Amino acid sequence: MKRTHTCGQLTEQDIDKEVQLCGWVFRRRDHGKLIFIDIRDRYGLTQIVFHPKDNAEAHKVAQELRSEFVIMVRGKVGKRPKGTENPKLATGMVEIAANYLEILNPSEALPFEIDDTTTEVSEETRLPYRYLDLRRPQLQNNLILRHKLCKVIRDFLDAEGFVEVETPILTKSTPEGARDYLVPSRLNPGFFYALPQSPQLFKQILMVSGMDKYFQIAKCFRDEDLRADRQPEFTQLDLEMSFVDDEDIFLIMEKLFQKIFKQTINVDIKIPFPRISHKEAKEKYNTDKPHLNKDEKYSLCWVVDFPLFNFNQEEKRWESEHHPFTSPKEEDLHLLNTKDLDKIRARSYDLVLNGTEIASGSIRIHKNDVQQKIFDIIGLSKEEAEERFGFLLRAFKFGAPPHGGIAFGLDRLMSILVGSESIREVIAFPKTQKAFCPLTEAPSPVKKEQLKELGISITKKEVKNV
Repeated sequence: MKRTHTCGQLTEQDIDKEVQLCGWVFRRRDHGKLIFIDIRDRYGLTQIVFHPKDNAEAHKVAQELRSEFVIMVRGKVGKRPKGTENPKLATGMVEIAANYLEILNPSEALPFEIDDTTTEVSEETRLPYRYLDLRRPQLQNNLILRHKLCKVIRDFLDAEGFVEVETPILTKSTPEGARDYLVPSRLNPGFFYALPQSPQLFKQILMVSGMDKYFQIAKCFRDEDLRADRQPEFTQLDLEMSFVDDEDIFLIMEKLFQKIFKQTINVDIKIPFPRISHKEAKEKYNTDKPHLNKDEKYSLCWVVDFPLFNFNQEEKRWESEHHPFTSPKEEDLHLLNTKDLDKIRARSYDLVLNGTEIASGSIRIHKNDVQQKIFDIIGLSKEEAEERFGFLLRAFKFGAPPHGGIAFGLDRLMSILVGSESIREVIAFPKTQKAFCPLTEAPSPVKKEQLKELGISITKKEVKNV
């Protein structure tokens, strides 16, 4: 079953060669004694012609072919007859006169056509058959572009001296913002792991460890209400640097995005990106995600000088605008001891693309006294801080360097690069807006024996239509 070429490879230079291809039947057309099929793999299409004079047995088998049959075909490459060429295809000047055909696997009737030119099929129909959906060239190209994006990121950051470090998936619950996904521990009954909402605490510990420049293309998990640009599990580029200030973060990210746009979609973007304060953005554009130039196709800008705190009117208390490890601006430090907490600016920054926030980061607090003051303001007692973040606070006692970082959503950036309204179009196996996987039907019930091992009992069962 070895193939000599892919289905997108043959050209006029291969005329008179004996070749063997493997792939899926894309289209079949009968013209009297002649049977034409297009064989497809992820590399492209090749036209095959079956004629009784070339091989009667192959012609007979070809009559059985239907869409998405998996086949192996052998034959001689020839030039297409004049007037039948297809210059839109890389292989459009040639065809194969088949002398051997083997059906490797048939296919049942399809729930929808695998063709980007057909009427758009609903996600409710496509997602349970994602393996068929992913045969569509558009989705395959999305995943290939995603691969290229990750490679650009890794190559660029490696050249800049960053080290990719994997951080734990099973970790401690430190709820901040969204709900955690919890995982019960069988070996420690009554105790739970949490899936990370981000690698935030571990990457700060890596800075204490002296890693200096860290990055990770990381899986993150948030149990929150979903929209088109959210998933319960998502991927982000996470990076952190020691002995840096805001300008260092801006510079590395601008260079990275310039490289990303050029090497993925061949678009030149100008750097440095414009900067606008949070206050000015709200006053001028009535949003903290402004679209500064709706005329360049891609408009990037930094939003800076966010407030460090916001006041929760319902609970009558101050909260961190970003997260409690964000450093105040040096010139505003004295305001921590006053009532003017709303005037304190954070050393945080968002990167906005066409009115969508795609990255967020900050310079971190690295001194224990400042960190404790922040905890006091947001009403986090020493006992609570120790319970949630004790391992980080202990690390800070052993020579924590000044450090800062940023993270951007890979899925969200990908959807913008390919012009998709939903990040589900750039994820291989996405979930619905109800956090349900139509392909595997997860989440699903588990056996009582599994729950018993974990010391868990379900007191009330609610069956929901997901």
